[in-house]
Amino acid sequence: MPERRTVALVTLGCARNEVDSEELAGRLEADGWELVEDAEEADVAVVNTCGFVEAAKKDSVDALLEANDLKGHGRTQAVVAVGCMAERYGKELAEALPEADGVLGFDDYADISDRLQTILNGGIHASHTPRDRRKLLPISPAQRQESAAEVALPGHAPVDLPEGLAPASGPRSPLRRRLDGSPVASVKLASGCDRRCSFCAIPSFRGSFISRRPSDVLNETRWLAEQGVKEVMLVSENNTSYGKDLGDIRLLESLLPELAEVDGIERVRVSYLQPAEMRPGLIDVLTSTPKVVPYFDLSFQHSAPAVLRSMRRFGDTDRFLELLDTIRGKAPEAGVRSNFIVGFPGETEDDLAELERFLNGARLDAIGVFGYSDEEGTEAATYENKLSEDVVAERLARVSRLAEELVSQRAEERVGQTVRVLVESVDGDEGAYGRAAHQAPETDGQVLFTNGQELSVGLMVEAKVVGTEGVDLVAEVLPGSLASPTCTEEAAR
Repeated sequence: MPERRTVALVTLGCARNEVDSEELAGRLEADGWELVEDAEEADVAVVNTCGFVEAAKKDSVDALLEANDLKGHGRTQAVVAVGCMAERYGKELAEALPEADGVLGFDDYADISDRLQTILNGGIHASHTPRDRRKLLPISPAQRQESAAEVALPGHAPVDLPEGLAPASGPRSPLRRRLDGSPVASVKLASGCDRRCSFCAIPSFRGSFISRRPSDVLNETRWLAEQGVKEVMLVSENNTSYGKDLGDIRLLESLLPELAEVDGIERVRVSYLQPAEMRPGLIDVLTSTPKVVPYFDLSFQHSAPAVLRSMRRFGDTDRFLELLDTIRGKAPEAGVRSNFIVGFPGETEDDLAELERFLNGARLDAIGVFGYSDEEGTEAATYENKLSEDVVAERLARVSRLAEELVSQRAEERVGQTVRVLVESVDGDEGAYGRAAHQAPETDGQVLFTNGQELSVGLMVEAKVVGTEGVDLVAEVLPGSLASPTCTEEAAR
């Protein structure tokens, strides 16, 4: 009998990383590894790191050190770093963090089983040398699909797998293994980004934008539905660009209705939308297609024209408010969230006041606010007109307070409404909670039930909002809604 090999995957960062971890899990399980939930029960702990901003990098390093502390006290023999931080820094990370027994880049993912076995056996796999992944694919989007097979693209593993590689549910299965029993799962729509925002380093280590083929996205969604998933969330660095390298920039508009028709799927959500690339047809599909929720995760980042230009972005307060008016004219209760950077180099008090004017008029459901900090390798890091750390911290606190007030007010506007909620947790002590159409997992608020005793995870129920707790809604399940858990989002509008 082969020796038992166990592995645990610890995932940090965004939903895209979660998809990548499940692909790694699929590859490892297909090669005989036993997946365990707790790192202390694993021979190898694999930490899927985030390399986006300093706070995320610190969390990744802390997770690696925490896993390393398990060595000698339990089963854990090796700790391996993968993910964005490992890809971005490679040998530099390995030298700075000798506690990690291996630092593997995206190019190692296809051979992840062999890499871990080598490390577990006491061997050394050379940490990769980072490179600008934007240079791995042709500049022209139309030529990228031909070269895609030669480039490591995490989360783009083929769906129709040879016999023996597919998970047990069948040959249509993706090379993916679910790591939890949540009724929600992310599906990668594309990877990389062609935008050149002056503050962002992601394109350098995630590469140029490349779409997955619609058939792979559809088949993976069908497989997820077979696993009990009720909601899929489409993720990438920029979903509004989907299809441009496949010859059809409007491909998302035709794909969404097909995803919504997959048996078992009750809700389709699209994340990561660029305001400058929003088009009327996409807004129409997002606000009128049954089971596709009218949810808009719009990356505004700021609203003062001078700051946006310095960020290499487009728009202004009035144009952004017009976009929101257009959306709400078609779906009055549409959910909208966004992130903002304050204290950007050169930001004036007038610029900050302009951002506050936008926030006060936007009626956003969820707001993320971040203070600017230099990211090495970015254009903004070379700017001379930096604000002091104290000024950035003061502006961050000021706008964060405003954001907290505004999202609480927006939640209160929903009191009295009927919302359709996907139940995600039922606990005897903490009660039951879930999410309405305007709430994405992890990033937004949630719905707390006052009468959730008969609920079960995965049910879709209608509930009346009776109160709020900050950004969260408090709601009571409506009589009879348990008997009809498959009604569409259209019926709730």
